[in-house]
Amino acid sequence: MTRTRDALFSARSRPRRNRRSEAIRSLCRETTVSPAALVYPLFLHADKEDCPIEAMPGQTRWSPNGLLRCVEQVREQDINSIVLFPRIDDALKTRKAEESFNEEGLIPNTIRRLKQKWPDLTICTDVALDPYSSDGHDGLVSDDGAILNDETIAVLCRQALAQARAGADIIAPSDMMDGRVGAIRQTLDENGFQDVAILSYTAKYASAFYGPFRGALDSAPRSGDKKTYQMDPANSREALRELELDELEGADILMVKPAGAYLDIIRRFRDHTTLPVAAYQVSGEYLMVKAAAESGWLNEKAIALETLTAIRRAGADIIFTYFAPQVKGWLAEA
Repeated sequence: MTRTRDALFSARSRPRRNRRSEAIRSLCRETTVSPAALVYPLFLHADKEDCPIEAMPGQTRWSPNGLLRCVEQVREQDINSIVLFPRIDDALKTRKAEESFNEEGLIPNTIRRLKQKWPDLTICTDVALDPYSSDGHDGLVSDDGAILNDETIAVLCRQALAQARAGADIIAPSDMMDGRVGAIRQTLDENGFQDVAILSYTAKYASAFYGPFRGALDSAPRSGDKKTYQMDPANSREALRELELDELEGADILMVKPAGAYLDIIRRFRDHTTLPVAAYQVSGEYLMVKAAAESGWLNEKAIALETLTAIRRAGADIIFTYFAPQVKGWLAEA
């Protein structure tokens, strides 16, 4: 009797009924992508001319005025969250990265201009020393080539404070120094910035996907690599250790970077925290889609939306992506 009932149930079960039209598929869709969940990374420099980034087709290193025009355009596409990355003139780079906490520097001045024009714009700022360091590392470098953890944190705190004073909404330390989240949280709180959030690059892997980004900022290490502070791509349990530490130190949002090759890490984060989880679809991921699309091998819109959906499906609440301004139009065409 049981076998007969099971056979009858199997014969009547047709999952395809929930797929037979776009309207029904929309009703049953488990994962969605919307501009509200996206953060648009923007590159800027102090030059008066905008400069297309050769290694990242469709992306630009913006002049101060060009950046304002860009933000105005992306807000029309319902993108209201951005993250800023500076290309600093070589003459301002030093071994101690003093320009990183210059309150009249490129990033603080840009934040003030953006907030004056759009007070409701959510501005996220990168906290790391590589754009400002003559050594090209995220931290200070000793004479024998070691990355100095605690000495670096002292500079990162000054950098974060300068950004908060300028009006940043979210401070995002991407340096991977141990203990920096707690130190930055204490610095912000002691200076009256309790409402400024910290988005920690919690699991930032020593990935080969970062190449185009480093070219855009001229921030590649002058010697050595970043494997002593960024995570080993072979490890996943270690990411949970970083998660627990960042939660204890006061992080508000936890980041996994890169995204596409680390969907398993995003899933583990989602299963182990109640905090929002962010993921960064990095320059190498973007470039692979753009290059294949420009060669006529893939459909850019379809692949981009599929990858963004996969990142959301894995558990990311927030996605940093260079495709952000195109998503609204793509969704309207679907």
